Amino acid sequence: MTSKSQTIPLSDEQVEELGHELDAIKARLVESLGADDRDYIYNVIKAQRAFEVGGRAALMLSVLPPFWLMGTAALSISKILDNMEIGHNVMHGQYDWMRDPALNSKKFEWDTACPSDQWRYSHNYMHHTFTNIVDKDRDIGYGILRMDESQKWNPYYLGNPLWAFLLMTFFQYGVAMHDLEAENLVTGKRSMKDNVPLLKGIWRKVGKQTLKDYVLFPLLSGPQAPFTLSANMTANLVRNLWAYSIIFCGHFPSGTATFSEDETENESRGEWYVRQMMGSANITGSPLFHILSGNLSHQIEHHLFPDVPARRYPQIAGEVEALCARFGLPYTTGRFSKQVGSTWGKIFRLAVPTRGDDDAPGDSRSATVTVADDTDDTVAA
Repeated sequence: MTSKSQTIPLSDEQVEELGHELDAIKARLVESLGADDRDYIYNVIKAQRAFEVGGRAALMLSVLPPFWLMGTAALSISKILDNMEIGHNVMHGQYDWMRDPALNSKKFEWDTACPSDQWRYSHNYMHHTFTNIVDKDRDIGYGILRMDESQKWNPYYLGNPLWAFLLMTFFQYGVAMHDLEAENLVTGKRSMKDNVPLLKGIWRKVGKQTLKDYVLFPLLSGPQAPFTLSANMTANLVRNLWAYSIIFCGHFPSGTATFSEDETENESRGEWYVRQMMGSANITGSPLFHILSGNLSHQIEHHLFPDVPARRYPQIAGEVEALCARFGLPYTTGRFSKQVGSTWGKIFRLAVPTRGDDDAPGDSRSATVTVADDTDDTVAA
């Protein structure tokens, strides 16, 4: 599997026009926010709590296998909803307009290992500001993976598939350690002293999560403690696998573009919009699939309007796709199985040297905006 580079030309006037049209879509969405959006998030929260309470009640009878399965499944759904459709979206400020203290983006804390204040910096600011800018957006590989050909290959990346599997399995802890910049500790660009405040926050949050899931709830279940412990471990694993898969399928399948710092220097609002559309990918699916993904299955729309309630993304997806077609921009989308296969294909492919690496033949990769395509050899745009 190789890649093809291509430049997507847009004049300054076209970029400005595209930006105005997207601004108009957002303004219309914000103006229409109201009771339906309020009811939706409250109903999702009620469902999440019902799954957790029902799951823990079922686990009280978990000596019987069907009840363990039902309880574990309910807890898994509860954690997925809390992580994806509630936590992620609330902390983006999507519901700040409601003035509900429980849904305040600056104060909300979610049921996962990463402290919310650290996530808001690494995700809301760093990732959404510098989306897919190599060496700037640390979500490209999370500091441990090679996810783009412009990342210089070294023998460490032979373990790319293994590192990806471990990140997927322990994803909540990988996200928690994201701000520590482990790769910069190795190179000396960052010191452990720099990380002391972050480590304190991570230690407190991981400690609370561990105490809750692996000590408190098992003890409260009395004789069912071993079953509750295994159910909590399984539910956390399911949530990790799901969150990793949705997030990686929204950023790294075939068709997504990466950028250099030089290309994005002094970019306009319209150019920022173009980068968000070219650097993201959608996943097709049912309404239930979209809810369980936190509507991050509409990753393109999310990157355009991260602070607009995610339930609105399906409503504007057709408009955004039509804009992409009109301006000659890619609108990358596909079924879940296709995007998963494409993403893992890239993980395996980039584990070995590619054209442009010192260890591989061929010309170096062009430093232009590129779109991956799994059919042709890499060529300069």
